[in-house]
Amino acid sequence: MSQRDQLKKARAKKRGKLALLLIGLIALYVWAIFGIEFKGIQETAGPVTKNILKGFTSPDWSYVYSPNGEDLIRGLLETLAIAIAGIFLSILLAIPVGLWAAKNLSKNSITSQSGKGVLSFFRTLPDIILALLFIKVVGPGAFAGMLALGIGAMGMLGKLYAEEVEAMDPGPVESIAAVGGNKLQQLAFGVLPQVIPGFISATLYRFEINMRSAATLGLIGAGGIGTSLIFAIQGRSWDRVGIIIIGLVVVVLIVDLLSSALRKRIT
Repeated sequence: MSQRDQLKKARAKKRGKLALLLIGLIALYVWAIFGIEFKGIQETAGPVTKNILKGFTSPDWSYVYSPNGEDLIRGLLETLAIAIAGIFLSILLAIPVGLWAAKNLSKNSITSQSGKGVLSFFRTLPDIILALLFIKVVGPGAFAGMLALGIGAMGMLGKLYAEEVEAMDPGPVESIAAVGGNKLQQLAFGVLPQVIPGFISATLYRFEINMRSAATLGLIGAGGIGTSLIFAIQGRSWDRVGIIIIGLVVVVLIVDLLSSALRKRIT
């Protein structure tokens, strides 16, 4: 068989694989669409949508700040506090587990895989499920939200930390070991100086996610602005719903912009 025929055969084989992949994706999409039960649009959809849009165009500005009682600023600050406290708890938990899961720091593959298994387990737990569990343990409020975000983010952060450690240059660690440095010295002077910028970048990225999750967890009673939002929705106070969502969008955008700027400076 000539080289030209071989190339044609390889291209035909590649096209066949792509065609099978495309057919599989289409079949998966069709299965997903038909697996969703559509019950139609409710009769109240029109008036409710109109009221929601009206709430956005004429929000309740008096709710932004109130000397007495709850207001938008207090709710947003509590949401921010939950996100910050949660990320600090995640860091404390993720660093040791991430170092444990890094294969280049483990004595054998079993040790590394056990650490990765712990991280995988926590990554499978949605923040909202953890929040429901912690509400039952410590009661509703910001503390339950902080614990849910702290434990929930540990799996993701630990995985990113472990990948950062595995990608580092082994030279400095080997040099410290060659002159008699112990494991703690190798970690402090060989590992951490290399991985800290990556750790900070991953932490800032996760903090952006925490800010959005903190608002969501409030919907089930885990503190933050989400609690005020669900009460406003249940009470059909669409002008208040509008101002809460506007305030939340502004704060999340500011957090995203600051976090992105810091990550660019670090990397």
